[in-house]
This record gives sequence, structure tokens and C-alpha cells, in this order.
Amino acid sequence: MSQFTTTASPKVLHFTAPWHPSHAQMSAVMTALPTAFPSLTFQSLPAETSPTLVNKFNVTVVPTFIFLLNDEVWSRLEGADPSELTRKVGELKEESFKLKGNNTNAAVVKEVEKEVEKEKEEGEEGGIDEELRKKIQTLLTSAPVLLLMKGTPTSPKCGFSRQTISLLQSSKIPFSSYNILENDAIRQGVKIYSDWPTYPQLYVKGELIGGLDILKDLAEDGPLSESLGVSALETIDERLSRLTKRSEVIVFMKGLPSGPKCGFSRQIVEILEDVCPKGYDSFNILEDEEVRRELKRFSEWPTYPQLWVRGELVGGLDVVREMKEEGELKELIEG
Repeated sequence: MSQFTTTASPKVLHFTAPWHPSHAQMSAVMTALPTAFPSLTFQSLPAETSPTLVNKFNVTVVPTFIFLLNDEVWSRLEGADPSELTRKVGELKEESFKLKGNNTNAAVVKEVEKEVEKEKEEGEEGGIDEELRKKIQTLLTSAPVLLLMKGTPTSPKCGFSRQTISLLQSSKIPFSSYNILENDAIRQGVKIYSDWPTYPQLYVKGELIGGLDILKDLAEDGPLSESLGVSALETIDERLSRLTKRSEVIVFMKGLPSGPKCGFSRQIVEILEDVCPKGYDSFNILEDEEVRRELKRFSEWPTYPQLWVRGELVGGLDVVREMKEEGELKELIEG
């Protein structure tokens, strides 16, 4: 629930933020508690979009739990501590019935902790397969400075992504971005790959720097570009030159060879599968708007897919198909 409701029953308010590392864990606890304590009301409130209540209850960190009795603050808990949360909920229930003593419901505590541990184990067991790992590695090294964010630089979908964009732009740091909301497999896989549970995430030369808080700390120590070691970033043309020479054979296409996103890309993949027994590289231009836009100018070729061999443009589907029929494509690739 995202709105504060007034009820006669004792209430537990959970002020949270999806980006916080404890969000999933404590949300699991809050989901389990109503079953154990049906006489209490439980509400989760996004701190970022609840400024009135944040001020009312003096919330300065997430997670924060406010315990209300007769709509007055009875107690509060700051930080992610499932056992302490459950203990306080038990005390609130006892207080509401005017019971004496402090008999914590040990069975409930154990059950809730079991649920939390299950959530953690499921997250750890999820893992990422080799194909997804390669996609992530390719993505993270696709630009000198890459921001994995919610939304796009012109339309960020969360306040933290918006602040990160503003910080990078004010520091005059050129960067590329990837909208993790468009691919849930990438979104979840990167968390495991990088061992960093929240977004946005900034990468420099394929190495994780961190999120917004770390960037703010680095900016306080001096020019952010110097802290990141990116004062001499490559131009877009230098980047495109590097990408086109990344492999002997590389196709810039819509989607991936395992999942082309247009008929022309699908057909060129079929041709390459036939003439490239040793394999070939690919770049999904749908995942990088800058490359998608600028490669047309750089190559002076207005459409996709584009096939490059040893840093030289071969052409699009029609050229590639014709070269294959005449036996020139295989000769070029093997040459």
C-alpha cells in the first residue's frame, strides 16, 4: 500500500525505498507479519513519494518502522532487523490488549526469519547462465562510461537515476546509458554479476564504480572526471572505430543472433551462420541509442544491419546476400 490510512487497530508503517539493499528482505517480512498478527494493520510507504508523512514522523533513513497505538507514535525502529521488528510487533500487539510482560512470540519470529532466509537463498541460487554472462560482459564494455539506469537520460524513471544523470552532466562527463527496465534478465543478472543490488550503476571501462551515493562522495573529493579517471575520454568517432574493429567479423543489428528484432537482421544472421564457422561478433544497436544514431553517420550507411570485416564496412543485407551468392563473402571473411 502506498497511502496512509487511518484505522482503529494498531499500525506498523514501513518507510522504504526500492533501491535500498534491504528492500526485498524487509518487504518479505512485512508480507509475512499480517498472517501472524491479523489484529494489526501493516502499511509500506515509499519514502521518496510520501514527504508529508516523512516529515510528520521525522523519517531520516530507510528502512524506518513506525509503530502507532491509538494513532500516536508508540515506538520506532530504524534499520533492517527482522528479529527486532517482529519482537516490537509482538509487543505492540500485547500493549494493545493491555497485557503485562514482554512475551515475544518466538514461533512467529522463527517463521518470519525462515521466510527471509528463503528469500535470500532463492536470490543466491538464481545465478546467471553463460550466455547471459557474455551478454552482460559485452554490455558493460560497450562504452568507456556506461550508466545502467531506470529509463533514459531524457526520461529517467526514478529520482536516483535523475540525480545521477544531473551529476554526470554537470561534471561534463560523456556517457552512454542502458535502460534496465527494458530487459528483466539483464536487470536481474547484472545484480548478481556485479554483486550490487540497486540501480543506477555506473561503469567505467567495464568496472563497477557504484551508485549515486558513491558518485556524490567522489565528487566531494574533487572533479568527478578525475576521480573516475576519465578526463581523456574517447570521442564518439573513436568509440565507433574501436567497436567496428572489436572483432574480425561484427554485425551491427537489431537484437541478438539468438533473437533478431527484424527480418533483415534475421536473414543476415542466417547468412553469417553459414559462412562463419568460427563464429562472429554482434552489437545490438537497440540497446545503445548513441551508437544506433552515430554509426549511420560514421559509416555513411543509412540502415541496419551493417556488416563489418576487419574494421571495414561490407554493407547491409542486399550487399551481403549478393556477395555470398558470388562466393565473395566467404573469401573476404577467410582472407
